[in-house]
Amino acid sequence: MSVGLLLLRVLLAALLFGHATQKLRGWFGGAGLSGTGAIFERWGFLPGARMAAAGLAELAGAVLIATGLLTPGGCAIVVGTMTVATVATAANGFWAQRGGCELPFWYGAVAAVLGFTGPGSWSLDTALGMHWLSGYARGSAALALGLLASAVPLASRTRVLRERRTTTAEGDGRTVA
Repeated sequence: MSVGLLLLRVLLAALLFGHATQKLRGWFGGAGLSGTGAIFERWGFLPGARMAAAGLAELAGAVLIATGLLTPGGCAIVVGTMTVATVATAANGFWAQRGGCELPFWYGAVAAVLGFTGPGSWSLDTALGMHWLSGYARGSAALALGLLASAVPLASRTRVLRERRTTTAEGDGRTVA
């Protein structure tokens, strides 16, 4: 089981690395900070360039998960950032080929599962004797912390989108409720 968990951690971290560096550096066909910032602004996250720096959080989560160090924290980071990405892309449906939320949902779900299973014996947590609660408590804490952290940018986005709808409706001469 430990080899399987190591493989799962490394594969997830590799995908998260690519996802983060698309935002931060424009690698792997990404838009870089300015292009990703513009996308974030269209989604209602202001300022977009600062939100695009969420790639740093993804990168930190990837490193923590790959190494199995502070695993519940790494899982919480990924759950939080992927929850935000899932909500932002959900309007396009679920499947990725239509720009939907499939991939961020999956990355966040795998991170949540790792929060419950733990990193396995081939991890820095184990090597350093860092045993994080029971599986249920550890996973629940990682999941709750990630979801709680996602609430702040999502609440801000909701406010921005509401203001945009109000401004658009007023500009069209429609009555705004």
